[in-house]
Formats: sequence, structure tokens, C-alpha cells
Amino acid sequence: MRILVTGGAGFIGSHLSQRLLGRGDEVVVLDNFNDYYDPAIKERNLSEVGTPDGLSVVRGDILDDNLLATLFDTHSFDVIVHLAARAGVRPSLVDPILYEQVNCRGTLNLLEAARKHNITRFVFASSSSVYGNVKEIPFSEDAAVNRPVSPYAATKAAGELYGHNYHHLYGISFTALRFFTVYGPRQRPDMAIHKFTRLIDEGQQIPFYGDGTTERDYTYYSDIIDGVEAAVDRDLGYEIVNLGESRTTSLSKLVELIESALGKKAILDRQPMQPGDVTITCADVSKAKRLLDYHPTTEVPDGIERFVEWYRALRANG
Repeated sequence: MRILVTGGAGFIGSHLSQRLLGRGDEVVVLDNFNDYYDPAIKERNLSEVGTPDGLSVVRGDILDDNLLATLFDTHSFDVIVHLAARAGVRPSLVDPILYEQVNCRGTLNLLEAARKHNITRFVFASSSSVYGNVKEIPFSEDAAVNRPVSPYAATKAAGELYGHNYHHLYGISFTALRFFTVYGPRQRPDMAIHKFTRLIDEGQQIPFYGDGTTERDYTYYSDIIDGVEAAVDRDLGYEIVNLGESRTTSLSKLVELIESALGKKAILDRQPMQPGDVTITCADVSKAKRLLDYHPTTEVPDGIERFVEWYRALRANG
């Protein structure tokens, strides 16, 4: 298959591209290498993917109509995997207009391109943030998600709705995958596990929000890639599917695990809960098991050990 992976130089995108190339697919990576974090990190991600036959890298923006027109006229894609987005809950409170432009307009641009070029399969990276403060644990895809608590979450919910429009009107198979706190090698430096690991290792304070009882469903990257790969290969019509570990880890426990893996103690900078944060995320993955044969295998203690090994190797190599 020929697959377009937007955001393909990022954390999840580079791993997915590597997986797809390894099984013989042709992959076109579209990424704008923006400065949300150091673009050199994405360059390093791609260097780890290498230059295998079947890989093309296009440096450009999903908001660039002319670039998209040329890209879709040049390539005949079988599947679009749309991972590109402006990421982060807290930054979306600072610049919600930017998040709307990239995450909503960008998704519509790609759906329009799919419609115009008769591409019938679209996989969309959604987020557990759409659940907001849903009370029913674990989170089921049937839960109402009309109370998002951040602009980022609202843009992801909007993307799911746009997908339903294009499935209903034009028959595009649209699978929205709600990712639950993905971590592992190549994780973005602003995300908690990476940030905490670096700060603890350097003997600096870590921002510790609330009393440590907030819980997250941390999901190792390879389990997520298994789920995305399965979605690429299936025409499901219109579906929303959770991809998580389906177990939770408290903030306090997470810090303890990182301390243990590093052999260093954390210095806590205790701060109040932040606007846009939720108290818990926990995925019901029964639907993913049924539709995608999804079976996550990496528990958080093992995943943290593997992440710290990667982090140390990265630091050792400069």
C-alpha cells in the first residue's frame, strides 16, 4: 500500500512509518518541522527511520492548499494516517486560535483531499482528552464527549465529527483512535515522562501538580503502533476506538518509577492543579480488542525502564 503519514517525523509518526516500511509499504511522510519543540529532534527521528526504499519525505504544512494539491496529484494514496496536530493541553489555553487552525482546518483539508482523490480510508489520531472529566471509569467510546475542558480536546472532538460527516456524505472509512498518554523512545521533550526524567537526572525540580493522586493511563508506544497498524489494514466504516493500556498510574507512583529507573531522587516543585487538566484517564479497550485484535503487552514499570535506557543512550551519544 501507499500510505500518507502526516506528522510522520514526530514521536508516534516516525515509529509508525518505520513499522509500515518494514513490512513493505510505501510511505510518504508529510511534516512541517515546526518549532513547537526543537526541529532537530524530528530530524533525528527520521535519521533513525533511515532511507529505506519506499520512503518519501515532504516538508510542508497541512494548511498549505497548493502543497496538498500537488502532493495528492502526484501520489495515489491508499490510506491517509493523520497524526499531524498542534499538541498539548496547556499550550492550547494560550493560543486556541492556532489550535483551531491546525487541528480543525488541517483535518478538513485532508478530508477534502481524500474526497477529491477518491481515497476511501482515513485513520485519525484523536485523544483521550476528549473525555474531559467523564465520571464513568474506564472510559468507553459510548460516553458523551460534549464537555471538553481544553481547546486542544475540543479540536480533537471536532476532528471526529468532521470524519463522521465525510463518512456519511462520501463513504470514506474513518477510524478515530483515541490515544491514551503515549510514551517511549522519541517521546516529545515536553511530555511528563521525558521532562521528569531529564529534570530528575539533572538534579532540577520537577513541576508536581496537585497532591499526586491524579491518574493516567500510560501506553507504551509499541502497543499504540500495533493498534494504528491494525486500523490501517481494516475498513471499519466509521468507528471511534480507544487505544490505551487500560490500567492507571498515579502521578506519585510515576515519579517513584522514574526515580527507581534512574537511581536518583526527585525534587518536587509542588503546584496547584492546572486549568485543562483532568483527574484521571483510563481506557476501556474492549472495542479495540474486538475490532483491531488489540492486546497491549507493556506494563508501565517495564516501559519506564525501557524509556530510561533510551534516554541514557541518547544523552551518552550527545
